[in-house]
Amino acid sequence: MAQPIFPFTAIVNQDKMKRALVLNAINPLIGGVLVRGERGTAKSTAVRALAALLPEISVVADCPFSCNPYEKDRLCDNCRARVARGEELPVARRKVRLVDLPVSATEDRVVGTLDIEQAIKKGEKKFEPGVLAAANRGILYVDEVNLLDDHVVDLLLDSAAMGVNVVEREGISFQHPAQFVLVGTMNPEEGELRPQLLDRFGLAVEIKGIADADARVEIIERRLAFEQDPIGFCQEWCVAEEKLSKEIEAARHALHAVTHSQTDLYAIAELSAGLEVDGHRSDLVILKAARAHAALMGRRAITEEDIVLAAELALPHRLKRRAVQDVELRFEHLEKRLESAKQGTAAQKSQAEPTRDVKKKPA
Repeated sequence: MAQPIFPFTAIVNQDKMKRALVLNAINPLIGGVLVRGERGTAKSTAVRALAALLPEISVVADCPFSCNPYEKDRLCDNCRARVARGEELPVARRKVRLVDLPVSATEDRVVGTLDIEQAIKKGEKKFEPGVLAAANRGILYVDEVNLLDDHVVDLLLDSAAMGVNVVEREGISFQHPAQFVLVGTMNPEEGELRPQLLDRFGLAVEIKGIADADARVEIIERRLAFEQDPIGFCQEWCVAEEKLSKEIEAARHALHAVTHSQTDLYAIAELSAGLEVDGHRSDLVILKAARAHAALMGRRAITEEDIVLAAELALPHRLKRRAVQDVELRFEHLEKRLESAKQGTAAQKSQAEPTRDVKKKPA
């Protein structure tokens, strides 16, 4: 019997971290989450809880890459060859995997290896899957990501952004889907990531211990209740867990239909330019995250609330190093924009039909 996992919805506060994880679960192409914070702030707990929470997926039963049997354009080379031969791919249902990547991992361990000798002698393409194969359509978790070799971090971020892993050796190549939620956690006291790598993470969250005494007491009580009766505690939260799981699944299906306007694009560009963020990666990440948030909330088009909530997660780690006071003033302006956007959304809801079902953001 599997060891009970502390429920995702039972984590007290840390709303930005939970939102960043959920948005990436809805759309892995956002590019992952970097969670920076001191020890004991539920970083690892949240990642493992998210994996346990996510809805089951359909996979090709005997495929080591967990290919989706219903997406013929995103199959691995092996499954594609089987379809070309007229085979019917066997289907199975299973839980989403959480794959831990050790900080000592090498490139071959991550991307996998091609057996060149067998290819030359027998003309057969033999590929030994790596970590990216195991993580496809799941969660790839790197604790202390700041201690991982920079080249390996680059490989992970490239795959997370493209959704595919291509291995080429001596003119022979193999590819398989590698669409996963990349989550890196780190304690800044143990060293920083290079700015170039920092920018490659889609979203980033800085978390700290909670100062509010009531919230701290709640954390203690929930943790003690879980340790004393893990199964009973999880049963108490199963309704909230099931609700969020269904909302994530519904948002995944609705994501492609969420629209945005030219005005939305200008709003995103204005936010990035106003904070003097280099490059254009942040604009694309904000749009992807805003669409995921709109899908989660049951909206068919993004609003300013979606944009500003996404910007809160996509911009802080991309800000140029400048006076702390300057950054605080800029994000105070962002918070005012968010409050204004929420009021505008609330006004729109009050004018909508009373029977309209609008999903709430998970606690």
